[in-house]
Amino acid sequence: MNLILLGPPGAGKGTQAKLIAARHGIPHISTGDIFRAAIAEGTPLGRQAKEFLDRGALVPDEIVIGIVTERLGAADCRPGFLLDGFPRTIPQAEALDRYLAATGRALTAVLALEVGEEVLIRRLGGRRVCRTCGAPYHIETNPPREEGRCDRCGGELYQREDDRPATVRERLRVYEAQTRPLLAYYEERGLLKRIRAEGGIEEVDAAIQRVLAGGGRRG
Repeated sequence: MNLILLGPPGAGKGTQAKLIAARHGIPHISTGDIFRAAIAEGTPLGRQAKEFLDRGALVPDEIVIGIVTERLGAADCRPGFLLDGFPRTIPQAEALDRYLAATGRALTAVLALEVGEEVLIRRLGGRRVCRTCGAPYHIETNPPREEGRCDRCGGELYQREDDRPATVRERLRVYEAQTRPLLAYYEERGLLKRIRAEGGIEEVDAAIQRVLAGGGRRG
């Protein structure tokens, strides 16, 4: 099963990706994780990526594609994979199609988690993090025992700049601009599966299971 998972910040991609990967015995490939691994290991592509990141520049598509396809060539990806954070652009999607065709594979489905903007702002805006140990909290769904203090170490809890409402809205605007063409690209190919993801973890997981059981081209 070869899958792509799309969704805005706060949609629960990380949680759902772990459930999907475990159920189907496939690796969850987060582009952030494989970039960090390639840089830490000092691979040729990792070194090239680090040069751009150190300058604060965007990593060119050819390097991003190279790092992702290198990971997809690993033995644990033979039964399938779940891509999270790639592709982000049409050229990346087209390059992925060419790579899969050349290796005799195809995408099974592209899962798009859909959540309303106000729900996302509430989810992200409620996040708090301990300054001392990094423990995560949420003022509604996972509050600390003492307001503003970490249960583990007593450290101060704070709201990351990325989670402030104005920043969240800007992150969602960027995501929408980047992702809308990708949704159309995969919809035209009959691969896009839209999933309402405003419910609880189990509810969304069940919806994903129904979608995957109902079809989608197998690779």
